[in-house]
Formats: sequence, C-alpha cells, structure tokens
Amino acid sequence: QVQLVESGGGLVQPGGSLRLSCAASGSIKSIYKMGWYRQGPGKQRELVASISINSGSSTSYADSVKGRFTISRDNAKNTVYLQMNSLKLEDTAVYYCNAKRRSLLGADFDSWGQGTQVTVSS
Repeated sequence: QVQLVESGGGLVQPGGSLRLSCAASGSIKSIYKMGWYRQGPGKQRELVASISINSGSSTSYADSVKGRFTISRDNAKNTVYLQMNSLKLEDTAVYYCNAKRRSLLGADFDSWGQGTQVTVSS
C-alpha cells in the first residue's frame, strides 16, 4: 500500500503562483511513476503532469499547462511537487496526487491522495 498526502492548495489571483506537494509513504519502492491530476467543476479528471521515478525523471505535461507548470521530485523526502505559475481561471480544480506502482507479480496499481483545492479568482 502507498499513502499520499497533498498540501499547498489555496486561493490565488490570475497570474499568481502556487506549489503543491505530495508526500508518499508505505511501499514507496514499488512506485515507478507519480503525477498530478485535476478535476474542475463539471469536468472529468484529467492528467496534468507526470514524472518517472526510476528512469531519469522524465516528465510529461498536458498541453494546457506546458510552459506554466513544472513537476519535480525529491527522492530523499519521497515528495513530488507541482509548481504552478501564471495561473488562469480555468486552472481552478481539485488537484489529486497519483502514484503508479507495480507489484512483485507485475500487476499495476494506482494510489490517490485526498485532493487539494486550487481556486484561481480575482
């Protein structure tokens, strides 16, 4: 099992910045990728950014956040961050941390954090 605890959400004006953190605990050695998803009002959950844990920290981003958001990790702290700059009204959503892990038998599992609200409003 993997437990994920998010922090850093809040209210920010358009153009502002926030940094989200996600601390992982439990069976962290089984994690091979972590990411951030978001779900806005009336929308489906979508992938925002992801980062590999064991393969050179390769990253990927949704087109809507490229150039504004940066995902990073600190292995010593078992923590993944999402730096969000130039925030827009449409970035308003609940942001969820996700960890993908693989069991010894090769089965993949998803773990989720509880979510943190990000509201962009003037």
